[in-house]
Amino acid sequence: MATTPTRTIDRSIIEGPIGPAVWKMAWPSVVQNVIAGAQGMIDHALVGHLVGFAGNAAMGVGYQVFLVVMVFISSLFSGMGVLVARFAGAGDHAGMNRAASQAFLLVLIMSVGILAPVGYVLAPTLLGLVKASEAVQAEALPFLRIMFVFGFGMMMFFMLGGALRAAGDSRTPMRLGIGLTIGNIFFNVLLIRGAGPIPAMGTAGAAAGVMISSGLVAIYAIAKLFSGAWVIDFRGMSWKPDWDIIRALFRFGLPTGLQGIAMNVAGVMLLRFIGTTAQSAEAQAAYVVGYSQLFSLVTWTSVGLMGAAAAVAGQNLGAGFPERSRLAVRHAAKIGLYIAAVVGASFLLIPQALLGFFGMTDPAVVRIGRELLAYLSISGLFITVALTFTGGLQGAGDTKSPLYITLISQFAVPIGFLTFMETLGTLEPHHIWLAIVMGHALRCLLSVYRFEQGRWQTIQLGVKARG
Repeated sequence: MATTPTRTIDRSIIEGPIGPAVWKMAWPSVVQNVIAGAQGMIDHALVGHLVGFAGNAAMGVGYQVFLVVMVFISSLFSGMGVLVARFAGAGDHAGMNRAASQAFLLVLIMSVGILAPVGYVLAPTLLGLVKASEAVQAEALPFLRIMFVFGFGMMMFFMLGGALRAAGDSRTPMRLGIGLTIGNIFFNVLLIRGAGPIPAMGTAGAAAGVMISSGLVAIYAIAKLFSGAWVIDFRGMSWKPDWDIIRALFRFGLPTGLQGIAMNVAGVMLLRFIGTTAQSAEAQAAYVVGYSQLFSLVTWTSVGLMGAAAAVAGQNLGAGFPERSRLAVRHAAKIGLYIAAVVGASFLLIPQALLGFFGMTDPAVVRIGRELLAYLSISGLFITVALTFTGGLQGAGDTKSPLYITLISQFAVPIGFLTFMETLGTLEPHHIWLAIVMGHALRCLLSVYRFEQGRWQTIQLGVKARG
């Protein structure tokens, strides 16, 4: 039996001016993601100075492989977000809680029962696919196994953030993210470097720190969910499988999961291409720092805007205001362009200082890294627009179009180009950087075109609310 909610749904998202509504949803997500990105940079800086560039490469390779496997489970968050936002826009609090609680149940079962045991066993095989050097694989294996076995806390954090943002509360996920980041920094400094009786764990310490801090945040969040303190409230929820909701979670979520798998497989293949070039370890280290860390100032900011665009678009569509959904996505894209332009300028003006922060002093790594940052200064403009319009499509329930767009722009075109260059025997790092820009530019054009067609306005949930 449903209980009376302690906190009500914020109606300003569907009733007030659209610009402030988007910003209200976006800025906490942007702050959270920037802080999380900064924490990742600190981890890489510590590992880079203590272990060397092989440690940086190992962390990047480990994260990339982990995401390929985890993304299927996290795809449920996208389906959940569609349902929660629509129910919120319609003022259906019970429907919101029902969707979020069923997603929580599935994540618990799949992460503990599937991801942990399968990931631990397959970790060496998965690392072998990226053709990393022996030194990188030696550092990456314990890192990856820790991530797989103790990944529930991290997935709980992402699931909860998605549910709360879709319901109109982006500040609580920001506070949780700040707490998670502070915990990460504390545990990572302690475990990477070692202190007193605690031995230095190096690269594995970075994974352990993330898992400990995310686990503590998950415990706190679960207590809050069952206390009625948040807009998402698990009190009185039935914990039997609700197949009506579960089917909808997979119907909307699976295309996003396949999209994520395609993107991360493409990322693993990029690492594989890098591994076949001369000075592969140096090139992989430059890629991990330049693309996975420094470029995260653009991508994580854009992911925050994507979440805001999805929530505002979904809620307004649920309330019957599709034109407000369209305006929200355009507004989010403008904010992203401003941020990407500033970050891109820093890539061009102070590349050596940025690379030096991560201990990148080897002349070959610096040369390759400067070259990569120059390409990324342009690529950021494309990806921020692509992600915000992707958020609009997904928030409205069109999760299939972004999948098809990703298969073309992030997989077929760049991987096809690099395969061709490899057959010619002329593959060099700058070809890989060019392929990244090509993929982002095409994804931008296709995402904008698809959204502006407006077919997302007719998508139905296929789920009825219950008391």
